[in-house]
Amino acid sequence: MGELAHLEPVAAEALDRAARIIGSRIPDTVTLKGDRDLVTDVDLAVEDAVREFLAAETPEIGFLGEEHGHSGPGGRWWVLDPVDGTSNLAHGIPLCGVALGLVDGRRGVLAAIDLPFLGTRYTAVEGGGAFAGDQPIRIADVDRMSDAVLSVGDFAVGEGAEEKNRVRLGLLARLGARAHRIRMLGSAAIDLAWVAHGKLAGTVILSNLPWDTAAGVLLVREAGGLVLDGDGSEHTVDSAATIAVGPALHAELLELLRQAERD
Repeated sequence: MGELAHLEPVAAEALDRAARIIGSRIPDTVTLKGDRDLVTDVDLAVEDAVREFLAAETPEIGFLGEEHGHSGPGGRWWVLDPVDGTSNLAHGIPLCGVALGLVDGRRGVLAAIDLPFLGTRYTAVEGGGAFAGDQPIRIADVDRMSDAVLSVGDFAVGEGAEEKNRVRLGLLARLGARAHRIRMLGSAAIDLAWVAHGKLAGTVILSNLPWDTAAGVLLVREAGGLVLDGDGSEHTVDSAATIAVGPALHAELLELLRQAERD
């Protein structure tokens, strides 16, 4: 943990710079980069600033950003979503954040998520626990689906969306019949951070883009939760899905997903 502890203040400064940009301006330009997939000038400004800062501070570590791809070495790499929840930001909804992780091999080892409009920052280092500010956090102690508030990721867009959304709709129907409540927040970083913080009992994100999930996955694990692929195997950056949940509910949640996939 020694070297990772040395990198924590670097990650914190990177998020400070990102949060200042987000808090100082509203999106001026909003551009389509795919089917209903937006990017704003704020996303681009944050990624440029963080990429430049980390390249200067940690030139031995590569960088993967959502907007401009990979640069630098490839063994260890920072991974950034400059604004996770861009559609929320573009529509004046404060559920968005900056997600920064450090990946070593195929797993996250350091995480920092800042929610600038909610005034919360989450951090974790592998083996060191998960924190909201300076307070340690743990997953919710929920062992019945009827008591669980769960979130689900966004519906698919683009090629193949109809088939992918068939599974999502089937899963929503099953969860709606069993869970206490279902939420769709529009930000994977918040989904995962709030599972770690015990606000949600679990989340099902039927996709896995490293900039969306790498930081949050480590937070959940360090807070005592499980993070799995859709087939129940251990989650890595190569996984197809991202399912974060407490140990008591994971078998039932996976079975409901399998049922939705079979229909």
